Amino acid sequence: MSDRIKGLFPRSRRVRIGLAIGVVLLAAAALGGYLYERHRTGSIYHPHARFVPQPTPSLPKRGPDRFAWPLYGYDKDHTRFLPASTRVHPPFVRVWVHNEHALLEFPPVIYGDHIFQLADDGMLIAINKHNGRTYWSHSLGVLSASTPAVTAKTVYATVLSTGKSGIPGRVFAIDYKTGRTRWWRDLPSPSESSPLLDGNRLVFGTQSGIVYALNARDGKVLWTYQAGGAVKASPTLSDGVLYFGDYSGHVQAVSEQTGRRLWLNSSEGALLGSGTFYSTAAVVYGRVFLGNTDGRVYAYDASSGRLDWAVQTGSYVYASPAVTNAPGLGPTIYLGSYSGTFYALNARSGQISWQFNAHGRISGSPTIIGRTVYFADLGDRRTYGLGISTGRVTFNFDSGKFAGVISDGQDIFLTGTSGLYRLAPG
Repeated sequence: MSDRIKGLFPRSRRVRIGLAIGVVLLAAAALGGYLYERHRTGSIYHPHARFVPQPTPSLPKRGPDRFAWPLYGYDKDHTRFLPASTRVHPPFVRVWVHNEHALLEFPPVIYGDHIFQLADDGMLIAINKHNGRTYWSHSLGVLSASTPAVTAKTVYATVLSTGKSGIPGRVFAIDYKTGRTRWWRDLPSPSESSPLLDGNRLVFGTQSGIVYALNARDGKVLWTYQAGGAVKASPTLSDGVLYFGDYSGHVQAVSEQTGRRLWLNSSEGALLGSGTFYSTAAVVYGRVFLGNTDGRVYAYDASSGRLDWAVQTGSYVYASPAVTNAPGLGPTIYLGSYSGTFYALNARSGQISWQFNAHGRISGSPTIIGRTVYFADLGDRRTYGLGISTGRVTFNFDSGKFAGVISDGQDIFLTGTSGLYRLAPG
C-alpha cells in the first residue's frame, strides 16, 4: 500500500481494507476457477466429425446350449448389445436363483450350459444354466472385481488380491469342466480389468498401469504396455487395435499385435488435470465411447483420437456404454451417471435423445437385450428395464446394485446384490 494511502487511513482501517481486498481477490479467483472448470467440464459438440455407419448385428444362429456370452460386454468391441428375438422381453417369471454370501459386482459369462461368475470375495463359481446348481467352485483369492472370459475349455480371470504376502494380483486359467487350475501368473499389482480374449491372446490391465498381452495357452508374456495411470477397464478390440482409458485421464489406442501406441488423448476434464477413466470403451461407428469421473461421456475418433464430442451428466460416470441402432432414434449410446440419471445419447452428435431419473446412484453398466436396456441402481438396489426408443420403464426388479443382466437369447440372467437369477419371458 502506498505511503499516501497509509497517511490517509489509520493502521486498523488499513488492515480492514487489506482484508477486504483479499476477500475480493479470493472471490474473483474462485469465480474464475468456477467458470474455467465449468467451461472445461461442460458439453462439447463437433457436428461435422467423422461418423462411420455400420449395420446392426444379428443374433447368432446357434441353439441355446451352444450359445456363448464369452466376455465382459458380450463382444470384443464391447457394445453390450445382444440382438435377441422379440420374445425375450418383460414381463419375466423367476426360474431359479443361485445365492452367494458375497457381493456380486460384475456380471457372469455363459458358454453352453455353464455360467461362470466371479464374486467379490474371489470365488469363481460354475453354475448349471438350466437349474442353477453348482458344478464347481474355486477360490482364486480374497478380493476381485471383474468378469471372467471363457472358451469351450478354459475360464480366464483376474483378481485384486490373492491374500498372500507379496502377491498383490494374479491371473488364472481354469479348466472349464473341472475347475482345476491350468496355469496362473503372479502380477506386481492388483487387477480388476476383465480380460479380453482374442484367439490365443489374453489382454488385461493392472492398477500399476501395465497392460499385459499373454499367451492364453501357457500365460507367457507376449508384450506389455505402460499407461500413465491404473487401467481398470477391460481393453476393447476393433480392427486389430486395442482401446482403453486410464486413471491419468488418458485414452489410448494400441496395436494388438505389438503393444505399440498408435495415439493418445486426454479428457482435460478437471481443474487441476484430467478426470479418470474407469469405464470400458465401446468402439463402433468409427468412434470410441466411454465415461469419465469428471461427469462427462466422451466420443473420440477411433482412427486419430480426436475428440468428437463430450456430454456433461452432472456427476461421475463409472458406467460403460451400451450401443445399438434404436428404432426411431438411430445409432444411440446408453449409460447412467452417479447423479441417478440414465441417458440415451445420439451416437453421432451426443445430443440427449431421452433421459430417465432413477432417483438413486447409477454406478454399473447397462446391457441391451433386444429392444430393452437394463441397468442396476446402486442407490435403491433395483434393476430397471427401459424401452430403448422411448425410455419408458418396462421392467423393475427388487435386487441389483451394479451388474444388470446378460442373456442366452432365450432367457435373461440378472445379477442381484448377492444372487444370480434366471428369468424367463412370462
